[in-house]
Amino acid sequence: MKDRRILTQFELTICGIEELSDHCEAEVSHVLSLLDPGFPDPAAFGEYGEHERLDLRFHDIIDENPGLVAPSQADVEAILRFGEKLMSGEGARGHLLVHCHMGVSRSTASMALLLAQARRDVSADTIFAEVVRLRPQAWPNLRIVELGDGLLARNGELVEALRRHYRAVAARDPRRARAMIDAGRGRELAGLEVF
Repeated sequence: MKDRRILTQFELTICGIEELSDHCEAEVSHVLSLLDPGFPDPAAFGEYGEHERLDLRFHDIIDENPGLVAPSQADVEAILRFGEKLMSGEGARGHLLVHCHMGVSRSTASMALLLAQARRDVSADTIFAEVVRLRPQAWPNLRIVELGDGLLARNGELVEALRRHYRAVAARDPRRARAMIDAGRGRELAGLEVF
């Protein structure tokens, strides 16, 4: 889903790999690509016009896990540098597409950070409401948001708003919350009375 909205002058898109080809004609100017280590560049990018792209490779996990690559502070710093570069462009206009494998976790967390960086005057709840408007199935990766909250000096505001989002999703769809716990992401729901 895409839309030009209140928080930036950019047209914003969040999607998964399978949807990338749907945006070939959308005049995407900037891409943030977040995939597993070793995953090849999506072929759809060959169909895109000229665009700036940041490719980062880490797994969609929230805690260190042997054999997997967790999102790091360096990754989140790279995302925020990309955001600074985006907003420093003349008129700061264009079409930003952020994607991960499914367009649910890494991409939505990263979009939240980019929006929070661009509009420091906007509340964290408003930021996550915008992310959900762009991508209703959003379940942002907690680790990415924790790291970004610290780097943006939001004093836990982003993390607390994200926990309210998790609570709301879990109340509507307990099976989805249970699936996240089963996937090793129980810390995202720790302390929340959702079952």
